[in-house]
Amino acid sequence: MSKCSADETPVCCCMDVGTIMDNTDCTASYSRVFANKAQAEETLAALTAKARAAESEPCQITPTFTDEADGVRLDIDFVFACQAEALIFQLGLR
Repeated sequence: MSKCSADETPVCCCMDVGTIMDNTDCTASYSRVFANKAQAEETLAALTAKARAAESEPCQITPTFTDEADGVRLDIDFVFACQAEALIFQLGLR
């Protein structure tokens, strides 16, 4: 067995889920530069719908639009009620 702080099972190299998901990181962040604000707002609407589908309690969504030389930067923080929801949301974006 490796000398790892995680609780591993030597037979199958499995870890306790609590080792990975300890509910301390409930925020998923997104950042991208778009050609214009309309495209950024479209993406915000689509990501908001995906976040609403993953939430059990209302997700706090904080978008920020910043004008840049090559377009508009959209930064969004999605704060979920638990880390599992943040993970489900992030995996849904892949």
